[in-house]
Amino acid sequence: MSGRLLVVGAVNVDMVVAASRLPGPGETVVGSNLQRYGGGKGGNSAVAAARAGADVRYVGAVGQDELGTAALGELHAEGVDVDDVAIKQEASTGAALIVVDPAGENQIAVAAGANAAVTPQDVSAAVERARDWPGCVLVSTEISIEGVVAAVEAAAAHGWLCVLNPAPVEPGIRGLLQLGPILTPNRGELKDLYHLLGEPGDPSIETMAAAVASHTRAPVVVTLGAEGVLSCGADGVPHRIPAASARRVVDTTGAGDTFNGVFAASLAMGADVIHAAGRGVAAASLSVESAGARTGMPSASAIDAAMASAQPSART
Repeated sequence: MSGRLLVVGAVNVDMVVAASRLPGPGETVVGSNLQRYGGGKGGNSAVAAARAGADVRYVGAVGQDELGTAALGELHAEGVDVDDVAIKQEASTGAALIVVDPAGENQIAVAAGANAAVTPQDVSAAVERARDWPGCVLVSTEISIEGVVAAVEAAAAHGWLCVLNPAPVEPGIRGLLQLGPILTPNRGELKDLYHLLGEPGDPSIETMAAAVASHTRAPVVVTLGAEGVLSCGADGVPHRIPAASARRVVDTTGAGDTFNGVFAASLAMGADVIHAAGRGVAAASLSVESAGARTGMPSASAIDAAMASAQPSART
């Protein structure tokens, strides 16, 4: 069943160097050829969602430059509707500089460019055009905080299911948590959210997830890399969903974006949180087997095949 997903977030052009190891402070490491890929949490998640079977509209901004034209062309070629993307004459298209080591680990520096210029008006105009359209809204925090706030508040006002990927955790999202978005932090971002809410100490992931979910009264789904995810509902009960072992790990860039796109797409298709998270984990595990954030993003049939062979989720 197809679902409709509105994605609000950043789109970048990724410049990637494969090196023998990641550089330390002040160190130069010489790698092989420079590779260019589509990137950005919003753009990546939109592509992952489209490949997973959802109808996707993307909301964001690019510069009036060759990189922006190429970025939108790549999204359009994946079946993503880009009619709501703002073109910013005063800013360049966002770009990421990435170094990847032989184990697939990476270091990333991002120039936000036009992503930081997304305005509440950009988001509001897109939401108005999509008033009767989405089954779910996915928002990530690489864009301006004003754009993030506008997107989450619009979702709440229209009664749309909302997934908020707090990467990074910005202080300005604290007031949005009472609106009950489904949060998808990684381990470090969960800790940041926990402390943003004024909670003390450094307890277990389960304790932190339960505390945040208690505040939002909505599920918190924590991505744990090769360990899979931990999902915790407002009842405080955690569920572990393990990740299948990748046949080979080439590049982990975009694995979290793949998870978020497939997770939100699955929610838009009517799946519950646990099943949607399982599909996201399966997709993310497949995605790391190819270089580039989007290259290895799987199709819906590949995700479902991986799901069929995976172990059932474990309740802790």
